Amino acid sequence: MAEAAAHAVRTGRATIGDSEFDRDTAVTRRSEGVYDTELSAGWTIFSAVNGGYLLAMLGRTLGDALPHPDPFSVSAHYLSASVPGPAVIRTQTVRGGRTLSTGQASLFQFREDGTEVERIRVLATYGDLDALADEVRTSAVAPAMPPIEQCLGTADGNAPIPAGSAITERLDIKLDPATVGWALGQPSGKGEMRGWFQLSDGRDPDPFSLLLAVDALPPTAFEIGLKGWTPTIELTTHIRCRPAPGPLLVSLVTRNLAGGYMEEDGEVWDSAGRLVAQSRQLARTPRG
Repeated sequence: MAEAAAHAVRTGRATIGDSEFDRDTAVTRRSEGVYDTELSAGWTIFSAVNGGYLLAMLGRTLGDALPHPDPFSVSAHYLSASVPGPAVIRTQTVRGGRTLSTGQASLFQFREDGTEVERIRVLATYGDLDALADEVRTSAVAPAMPPIEQCLGTADGNAPIPAGSAITERLDIKLDPATVGWALGQPSGKGEMRGWFQLSDGRDPDPFSLLLAVDALPPTAFEIGLKGWTPTIELTTHIRCRPAPGPLLVSLVTRNLAGGYMEEDGEVWDSAGRLVAQSRQLARTPRG
């Protein structure tokens, strides 16, 4: 551990456990199944707390509450917009088995009149990623991506990721130039978004930061030609294996938009070229 900390000092990288992400997703157990936490303003998109950050926080809480440490499948329903400030998380173990356990967690905040409002509810299955078999049979192929230095971020000239939201200061996202036509007023209409993802302090990815990564890129709605807030209704994420150190490649695709709602199918690939997470999100299309 001391050697890892020394390496972090030398390289300027944060190790798992001492990153701002870890501090801001930490919870304090008040009693059995009840946790106190503080939603940080550092992970907001304008005034709303990012859904991936919330998912990572509840994922970490269930990792403490359940017999198994690692998320395998996490399904979240977003019930109302979360805001920075105090929150309470309540968990319940639904089933505990030898190799898998299932639990649920809900995050609550308080209105000005003191009444509780539920923000997000999660149902998840956990296991041990290190105990999985090595065999892989897949037809999935990582999308072609330019090198990171050829991709575009918040400070890169004419095609940046929109700034003005606190979360952009905590993420190092570089988008594929082929998916940033929206930033130039020339959306492709393809409903695709691809980018390299890292935490800005250099912390290497783990299963909980994968829960953040699936909801961190700009929405595919931008490349379809729609502008405005795209609130998540439901988000399911499958964690396939523990990611290797280094940047993640995140790819989002929308194939269907109807009735004012759209889906985003996500894939996350690690630096070793492995598919480490998959997601599907149902979101409301921008109303503006």
